[in-house]
Amino acid sequence: MTCRILGRCARLIPRASSQASATAVRLPALAAGPTEPLQATAWQQPLGRWLCEGRRLVKEEYSVEPKRTQLDELLERAQSPQGVLEAWAAQRGNANQAAKALVQLVRLAVGDKVGARTEQSELLNDPRLLDILATVNSQVASVWNGTLVALLRAISALGVPVTAAVQRSIQTEALWRVRRLSYKQLAFLADWGAGRNDHPQEVELMCVVLKQLELRWTEIADARTVSTLMARTGHLSPALMDRLEDKALELAEGFAAEDIRRVCLSLASQGRRSVPLLRALSYHLLQKFSTNLTTPLLLDIAYAYGKLNFHHSQIFQRLAAELLPRMQDISPADVTRCCKSLAFLKWLHLPLFEAFAENYCTNSHKYSTFQLCNLVLSFARLNFQPSKGAEFYTKVLSALDGVLPSLEPFLQTDVVWSLCVLQQAKPQHITVLTQQQHITKLPCAFSTVQNQLLHITATLQLEHPESWSSTLPTGAMSLPPSLGRDSPLSPLQTGLRGALENIAGGRAEALRTGVNTVYGWTIDGELVVDSESKPIDLINLTAPHLLGGGGAKPLPNGARRLAFLTWEFPNYNSRSKDLLGRFTMMRRHLQLAGFILVEVPYYEWLELKSDWQKLAYVKDKMGKAIAEDMAK
Repeated sequence: MTCRILGRCARLIPRASSQASATAVRLPALAAGPTEPLQATAWQQPLGRWLCEGRRLVKEEYSVEPKRTQLDELLERAQSPQGVLEAWAAQRGNANQAAKALVQLVRLAVGDKVGARTEQSELLNDPRLLDILATVNSQVASVWNGTLVALLRAISALGVPVTAAVQRSIQTEALWRVRRLSYKQLAFLADWGAGRNDHPQEVELMCVVLKQLELRWTEIADARTVSTLMARTGHLSPALMDRLEDKALELAEGFAAEDIRRVCLSLASQGRRSVPLLRALSYHLLQKFSTNLTTPLLLDIAYAYGKLNFHHSQIFQRLAAELLPRMQDISPADVTRCCKSLAFLKWLHLPLFEAFAENYCTNSHKYSTFQLCNLVLSFARLNFQPSKGAEFYTKVLSALDGVLPSLEPFLQTDVVWSLCVLQQAKPQHITVLTQQQHITKLPCAFSTVQNQLLHITATLQLEHPESWSSTLPTGAMSLPPSLGRDSPLSPLQTGLRGALENIAGGRAEALRTGVNTVYGWTIDGELVVDSESKPIDLINLTAPHLLGGGGAKPLPNGARRLAFLTWEFPNYNSRSKDLLGRFTMMRRHLQLAGFILVEVPYYEWLELKSDWQKLAYVKDKMGKAIAEDMAK
């Protein structure tokens, strides 16, 4: 506001001077001489450095386009850095032309990559280049705004030290003019300074630029500027990122496919799960781009959605339809990347995953150990079993046999656990991990690692009992059982416990809830029923699944041990009633441990409204589970 008042005063002073000319006649002739006209003329000239006049001054500052000179034509015709230097030596120009020469020189030097490093060192010592730098340094105030911003980027790419006088001069001039730059020029400047924090002057310039971008974000009018700023500067200023998300939502209809990719990747890299923006980008990606999308774009979209846990079935269907015909041309790195992203999303597309497995069978020699481990982990998470499982697992196990012991302990544990989920783990794979030597390498204070080791040990004990008796892995058995859930009970678990307490008749000795087993699994409820399906006291009965073994009395004849399991929405694959691999292994282990499973899925429980409906439902599930067990 102050600067606007000063600008208005500057325009009014010449009028006041002309109106006061009558009074000036009474003064001595020397006072009425050339001083007044010169002063009025000086006030009428545009000031060289306004602070807050905005874009209007930028247009008025260079209202007349300068005439083209022979130097401009020589610079345009130059085909190499030496051609630029020769043109400058033949026709020296002003500072703005010198800045343009530097920009052209760097553009040609980057395009010619042969001997780039040697050329760069020679260029910095060339007297013609030093003369160009000296011209810019001495007259930097006359360089145009757009050229100044491009010059700052070019001189950094040229390798001029940050402490050089010309660098400091250009950065100071840019700092002074920052409020007069257009928004695109500010975005260009921010793109240059995003990764530069070696010098305090660069940091100061970048802070001022970011502040201006935050204040003037409404000036953005094109999608490219939004995507560039989100990708380059979003992590530097959360406030700017908030405004850019709003602007991206406004301009989403005009985004190109590449802009959508860049925005999604920037959101994923910063962990910003902006659901309205992701929905808008997904909609326009489906509606506007009916032709084939590029493979890198599809893989980046899958990665971003997986990182942000954003589900969009139509995008995933489009991704699968586009990738299936190109599977032969996709590299192993891209296969494992896409497979891992879809596993994070819990989205199992059977034809696409069959293609992944077939790609490995065909190109197994091209897969690195790390890529193979990621493929196995992804298949295990979704509990995917290839149709040609024998061929696939033969190649997987032969590739892992030689390298599995040399893997990092965490990765080795994850791979063996995944093989246990897929029922492909051999006793020799498991026994190494159950020894104390391996366990001491892992921080077993983490419940995830502890449970994994217990699951691996349970696989050996329950699925390979003949190897269990001969190996006696004492290391894993010394681990305490899982501590259970730290989070509060879900409505499904609370409702099930209420129904079980009703079935047990309110007797605490007839019911266990939240049972932590030696197998690493937590059972929501446990009952022991007699031959007439009536609950009996279980406190004094033996319980091999507990750490202490339970009581001393054996299970009565005809009695059955029931385990109640609640399956929540996150336990399933996306848009499916198939359990994830982890919970499939849980079901298998508890059945092998002698339990009759009573499974309560969320989608059935949600249909029950009253307590008596829930009680009748649980009793019906118990009767069906017991009847199925008796029929075996």
